[in-house]
Amino acid sequence: MRVDDFDFELPNESIALYPVEPRDSARLLVVRPGEPLEDRQVTDLLSLLHAGDVLVVNDTRVLPAELVGTRIRGDNRASVSFNLHKRVDAHTWRAFARPAKRLHVLDRLELGDDGSLLATVAGKGDTGEVTLEFDLGSAELDEAIKAHGAMPLPPYIGAKRHAEERDNTDYQTVYAARDGAVAAPTAGLHFTETLLQRLADLGVTIERVTLHVGAGTFLPMKVDDTDDHVMHAEWGDIPASVVERILAAKAKGGRVVAVGTTSLRLLETAARATGTLQPFIGDTDIFITPGFQFRSVDMLMTNFHLPRSTLFMLVSAFSGLDTMRAAYAHAIETGYRFYSYGDASLLFRTGQ
Repeated sequence: MRVDDFDFELPNESIALYPVEPRDSARLLVVRPGEPLEDRQVTDLLSLLHAGDVLVVNDTRVLPAELVGTRIRGDNRASVSFNLHKRVDAHTWRAFARPAKRLHVLDRLELGDDGSLLATVAGKGDTGEVTLEFDLGSAELDEAIKAHGAMPLPPYIGAKRHAEERDNTDYQTVYAARDGAVAAPTAGLHFTETLLQRLADLGVTIERVTLHVGAGTFLPMKVDDTDDHVMHAEWGDIPASVVERILAAKAKGGRVVAVGTTSLRLLETAARATGTLQPFIGDTDIFITPGFQFRSVDMLMTNFHLPRSTLFMLVSAFSGLDTMRAAYAHAIETGYRFYSYGDASLLFRTGQ
């Protein structure tokens, strides 16, 4: 399909720079293909979901993965910054560098306010991506990144304001548990402990999966046709025990509700080979566009996405391109807040 098919005009004032408080007071646009749109609130999930439904959340935890420092090459020094986006092994990360043109393979780096986090440029790509090999490794490296890094706000927020202390909490879900993401699974930012407990009391099962979101989620499409796009891979994990409980709930008529496109992409990756959800651990680069056959997810809770983005393509595959064009037009006209700190939508799958 043509990437232009997924374009739309978004007023600059629609982009949210801060979340609403409390989290679950955000607006929620309910989208049922072929039916009128409903303007609701996130707390209305208590009436929209039923006992026996399964809410699947992504428990990845965002690392403060924006690092600044100095490139060392002989007696020459230059300021550089990096957004880590995918761990390769215990010592190695892939990162987007700024400015990448200042870096050569084997350059040494002193990162952090005091320059104590040391690394070497081990590889360099053509699009500003580099491979960094750190002197530290494993949990020791994770702790150093937490100590020296800043929360990597999305570029459409970071271009308008600096990261603040509150972002360390605001840009993290209340159920974040497993370090590794460099971008938040933003639909999950709308949940409070109280709302989750009330849903559980209602009989909604809450299951955790992990997909470590990479900075590649923010990269613009640089092709004209979706067939030519290459997705960045992200690491995910669905334990066997979670699969068993989801399948048992579906067998009893429960609906699988993915919280965020990350949860959906992981569930559909795990079901793609056999048509039935299976345990999964490893990388996924699944790219979902209209025509995709969904095998696991019945409903999707997600924020409002960028024009021409892979995520708008995904929601268009889920609920229909014409449906989502109309939903986004309504959202813009009625003042919904867009992107990571914005409002949410609850999408029903087309054809149900």
